[in-house]
Amino acid sequence: QVQLVESGGGSVQAGGSLRLSCTTSRDTYSSNCMGWFRQAPGKEREGVAAIDTDGTRRYADSVKGRFTISKDDAKNTLYLEMNVLKPEDSAMYVCAADRSCWVIVETAKPANWGQGTQVTVSS
Repeated sequence: QVQLVESGGGSVQAGGSLRLSCTTSRDTYSSNCMGWFRQAPGKEREGVAAIDTDGTRRYADSVKGRFTISKDDAKNTLYLEMNVLKPEDSAMYVCAADRSCWVIVETAKPANWGQGTQVTVSS
């Protein structure tokens, strides 16, 4: 069973920054594209960003230039650095693993996902 454990969410004011983390097993980390999607109450899931095993990154248009996805291979850990946060970024951010980065970002329906961590941005 794939386990993805997120941390780092919280509450910030608009314009602020947060960094999310996601840890998983070596097997999951090394064989999948890793990424994030988000879901706000009453809204559909939205893919945010993903990074493939070779380091190729993919971002949703809504976060390009503000969010940066990265990973630490030695720690099997995925990160999402979020800057210039806006109230519309408020959502549950969920770590995802799938063979395809396109699936994570374009459909937000990955094969595996975690419990999520809440991000709240106030105006």
